[in-house]
Amino acid sequence: MKIAKALIFGGSALAISILAGCRAGGENPGLEYAPQMYHSVAYEPLSQIKDESQGGWLSNREDGKGEFYNSNENNPHGMNMREPVANTVPRNKQGYLPYRLKAFELEPAALIKNPVESSDPVLKDGEALYLQYCNACHGKGGEGDGKAGEVIGGVANLKGGAYINLPEGHIFHVITKGKGRMGAHGSQITEEGRWKIVHYVKQVIQGQATAAAPAAAVDSTMVAQATPAN
Repeated sequence: MKIAKALIFGGSALAISILAGCRAGGENPGLEYAPQMYHSVAYEPLSQIKDESQGGWLSNREDGKGEFYNSNENNPHGMNMREPVANTVPRNKQGYLPYRLKAFELEPAALIKNPVESSDPVLKDGEALYLQYCNACHGKGGEGDGKAGEVIGGVANLKGGAYINLPEGHIFHVITKGKGRMGAHGSQITEEGRWKIVHYVKQVIQGQATAAAPAAAVDSTMVAQATPAN
């Protein structure tokens, strides 16, 4: 019994001393139990360090290579990043091409048709986005009487005058790029979200069954393809 107690006491003392020795403090950095978690290998996208000995003085990697070795040997041309296929243009998840029209290009913007098909859920999303981003200036009913609109003045009444006949593409472009006192919202609202707001403005606020559009309307992807990138 005494031997068992002595072994337990000795084992406990040994465990405590080992744990105390691992503790950092003063000039003692302690021990790292998962060094790869603390010293992850950073991959530079446009370059590779191919010398496996680089950073060997610092390394505690399990593969025995230097800390600064960061090459992905499966990627060619001395680059870690894989480049897109030549002469291709990226599309978003909805399949749209990048919107490349500039702020002053209102006429070509007016030719773009709304690529988002209208539906009750789309109008509901458009209402939520309108109330979040547009209500402060244009007001809930679109009459330019929002709280912020009362302060800055000159906010468009979407129910009056020439605003009733604005094409979908024009409204989308102004939301995206801004116009006059209205700032650009392209960085705040997704492309699909902006088109949903257009549906809401035309059909709910302005009460139009179908949005006004010129006879020569073209698809948005055609405009994007014909317009050089910014």
